[in-house]
Order: sequence, then C-alpha cells, then structure tokens
Amino acid sequence: MSLFRETMITCPACKERFNFDESDSVNGDRRPDLRDAIIDGSFQVVPCPSCSETIRMEPQFNYLDMGNSLWIAAFPARMMPDFLELEDTATEVFDDAYGANAVPMARTIGESLDVRLIFGWPAIREKLVLRLAGLDDVVVEMLKLDLLRRLPEAALGAGIELRVLGVDDEALNFGFMTIDSEEVKQEFAARRELYDAIANNPDGWAPVRAQLTEGPFVDIQKLYLGQGRAAAQ
Repeated sequence: MSLFRETMITCPACKERFNFDESDSVNGDRRPDLRDAIIDGSFQVVPCPSCSETIRMEPQFNYLDMGNSLWIAAFPARMMPDFLELEDTATEVFDDAYGANAVPMARTIGESLDVRLIFGWPAIREKLVLRLAGLDDVVVEMLKLDLLRRLPEAALGAGIELRVLGVDDEALNFGFMTIDSEEVKQEFAARRELYDAIANNPDGWAPVRAQLTEGPFVDIQKLYLGQGRAAAQ
C-alpha cells in the first residue's frame, strides 16, 4: 500500500501556505505509476496555488518493489552526513516490517529484498533505473570509482554527485549533478564492457565491495564521509 498524509507547506517564493499530500510509503508493485513518476521527476511536485512556483518535497518515505526485489528508505540529501545513524533506523524499520521482528510470511518476502538507504531524488531515481535495467548497483558504484580515475576533467566537487541518468544496450549514461537543484553539469557515456569487466572480476574488487555494502547505504559518497561503521564503534 502507498500511504500519504496531509501536511501544510510554505511556498519558498511567495510564502503562501497550503495543504499537500506528502508521501510516507510507495508500493511500486501496486502503484507502478508512482515508480514511473519518481523516475521522470514528477513525483511529489506541486505548483503553488498562489504564484504557480513549482515545489518538490524532499524525499522521506519507504519504497517497496517486491517484483524487483527492492526496499528503499529515502531521506533528504542534506541528511547524508548522518548516514550511520540512519542506516540503523532503516534497518530497524525493515526488520520490523520484513526482517527478524516480522511475522513469518513477511520474513519470507524480506528474504528476497535488497535493502537500500538513499539520500535525495537523483539517488532514488538511479536505484530504480538500475534495478529495472537488471544491473547490480554495487557494481555501478565500483564503476563510478573506476571512471573517476579516468576522467581528469570530471566536474566533481562540493555539492555535486555522479549519477546514472539512463541505460541502454551499449552504455550507461552518467551525469554530474548538483545536489540541491539537480542540474546536470556534465554528461558522458560508459561502455557496458566496463561494467561487465568489474562484474566479472569479483575477487579483484572484493575489498571495495565490502566497504560499499557495509550497511544499506550503498553509495561511493560514504567513502568520503569518514572511516565507516567499524571506526565509529
């Protein structure tokens, strides 16, 4: 079931206050239209009734897609520095619904789900695009690391992240995006052979995979946010 709650929001342009149905959870199996809206950028977008300013709510909801074996806890990008704490929160929510604390039928469902924690709309869009394309998001994160070594003029910097924009039979299409405005600063394509080379070399990439999968926040940005969970304990 997809759940929404009525909340009062303020237009950043004219300061008009009005009601909006904010998402608490999305079921991609029962509402594929909402999954499509996340991908095309129209989900949780509303025009201000007073000045027509386009407003998009920050993501803070759970996403379930049993058909694609995926469960996501989505949070605003500004909360990324707190990823260790939010990994614990996401794991607890999942365990109550589909994990160790759930009823047997729900646990059976949970065994087939990959659990992910994401921050910001581009990140959740990327996870869905990759899952629908049948690609391993961990391999894609390792591919990003490999590509950053190959791109001396990469547009990476403060407030900019590297995201997959689309996938076809020949290539993965990437873009350097600003976290706040989601503006694409630079685009490029990476041949599918580069993805395949990493996927087919599990031993060579095992240490990096271990770092990326240390918790449900599977994103290269965690590598720049401290020493990880082991150091925090």
